[in-house]
Amino acid sequence: MNVTEPDETSFKVDQSDAVSGVSRNAMLDLLGMLRSMDYDFIAPTPASQARVMARRDRQVGSTVADLLGWSLPCRRDALPPALLAILAAQGLLEERPDGLVTAAIRVSNVLGQLFLHSRYPTTARDAVFLGPDSYRFADYISRHLAGLPTEARILDYGAGAGVGGIVAASLHGKTELTLADLNPKALQLASINATFAGIANHGVMTHTPEEVDGPFDLIVTHPPFMIDPVRRAYRDGGDLYGGRLSVDWTLMAIRKLAPGGRFLMHTGVSIVGGRDVVRDAIQDVIPRAGYRQDYRVLDPDIFGDELDNAPYAEVDRIAAIGLCVERATADHD
Repeated sequence: MNVTEPDETSFKVDQSDAVSGVSRNAMLDLLGMLRSMDYDFIAPTPASQARVMARRDRQVGSTVADLLGWSLPCRRDALPPALLAILAAQGLLEERPDGLVTAAIRVSNVLGQLFLHSRYPTTARDAVFLGPDSYRFADYISRHLAGLPTEARILDYGAGAGVGGIVAASLHGKTELTLADLNPKALQLASINATFAGIANHGVMTHTPEEVDGPFDLIVTHPPFMIDPVRRAYRDGGDLYGGRLSVDWTLMAIRKLAPGGRFLMHTGVSIVGGRDVVRDAIQDVIPRAGYRQDYRVLDPDIFGDELDNAPYAEVDRIAAIGLCVERATADHD
């Protein structure tokens, strides 16, 4: 297992998003400045964003949300100089030949918390995605925290921007938060987001939940669940129509639960010929004894635009589901 303690002065991310060697403290200052401005941007789906940005009156922005939310090119003279200075000093402000500026980072609000993540469009293989699923994930977690130990050990596996773990830790109170991901950029951004939220955290770079030292009282995860021919890590869910990681992570994660521990997963599932292929597979892998589960549909039809693509030719629809698995407090329970 490769454990990475987030550096207190800087984090490094891939050049594919034009972000490198950015000061951790500067990012915390940026988030603090945005909070003082009552910054509020909720990230839409990529399809919705593309439609909005195609409008003739949305080609050039003039607000902080246009720059750091919509990822629009903006007029410099319309934006706060202090904010531009932070971005410029960190190499996060890109000057265009036409005099407009763009930002190499994005910030969204989820349940009152601000999160750094990758700018639109998230085409890079190591992009850190945050979208509408993140809000549904956060809401699902908020409804399943009752009964956890006072000092809960929480794992956010496949953390991305850290939404799941940060929301759980913020709502629960005193916690020990572990952020785990295979993407160094995700770990670094998630750690900054957690620190800004006032949550002590440490990061683990890993490819599977079984590589993380447990046990945990709460494990939250939002696996990639799309069929992605490019195989981007934040998006591609493997075979089973994009559902393979959801099944595999469930089985590996529940083995890391402490007695009485809880596993919460939000994911998307393909409905093929009227059957939920992920639900069928999960029923086959969760042990009959020692665990109880609740599997429910949170939204019956998401990302409908994906059905136009060839890999989804056999799929009726994509549904969002929530899975809660609880381990018994003792082997005989």
